[in-house]
Amino acid sequence: MPNPSDDIAVMPTRRDLHFKLPAERIGDWHDEGPHVSQFFNALSLFFPDGERFFIHSVRHYRERITDPQLSRAVTAFIGQEAMHGREHTECNEMLDSAGLPGAPLQRFVFQLTERLKLLPKPMQLGITIALEHLTAIMANALLQDRRVVGDAEPHFGRLWRWHALEETEHKAVAYDVWCAVMPRGLGSYLLRGSTLLLASALFWPLVAIFMWRLTRADAKARAERGGWRRTFRFLFLTPGPLRRAAGEWFDYFKPGFHPWQHDNRRYLDGIEPLLRDLESGSLPRAA
Repeated sequence: MPNPSDDIAVMPTRRDLHFKLPAERIGDWHDEGPHVSQFFNALSLFFPDGERFFIHSVRHYRERITDPQLSRAVTAFIGQEAMHGREHTECNEMLDSAGLPGAPLQRFVFQLTERLKLLPKPMQLGITIALEHLTAIMANALLQDRRVVGDAEPHFGRLWRWHALEETEHKAVAYDVWCAVMPRGLGSYLLRGSTLLLASALFWPLVAIFMWRLTRADAKARAERGGWRRTFRFLFLTPGPLRRAAGEWFDYFKPGFHPWQHDNRRYLDGIEPLLRDLESGSLPRAA
């Protein structure tokens, strides 16, 4: 496995931002309509407790990290994940206000992550780096093509671009912790690969179930003709973010894989325009 101190291509930065999402648009904020909106809302339901689990699994190994650069990156990683959880909690609460089953679905995620905390610590870290890989390749697909959220309601679109940018910024941190604390050899490689298979097999069916629950409860989504067909076309054909991410998913199984082998640092130039939007008053920054 690579030396983590050589592979931190980007140092994450904790940013305390608020997006003031318009609650009345929660079920129909994406320009592709209610079904695609509810796909992203289903993803959002996983973030608060999922990212708390990531923090939990990485923090367990914090005292074993001797590289000061990696230690600083871990601190920033924890700060970014905490901010993501806070902003998506606000988004998820809007689902309940709109009469959608946000709270029971998020309780399910909480119960699931609590059960995952009972697993051996190396397996918890393996699940974390696997899910961080999934979020990183989805973030890359979002940043590659502005059509993924580019014409969405601006506040929601900026929330998702911010999340994608910061997921890109810290995409290697948990993986570098893994490289620093896990023994090198076949056992670690097999654990790394098997946890991605497990995480993928668990995560995507749950996303589909959550989306189905949300659309079934949403009158506007129920009234949308061809909504599921439109979602399939959006995800897998044009612009096809999940299709775009498939090749990068397989790269994870290479013995010498490292997240920054997918070098997409150029997209991080988008952070400054986002911050300027916040400074200009179109999206107020947190105090």
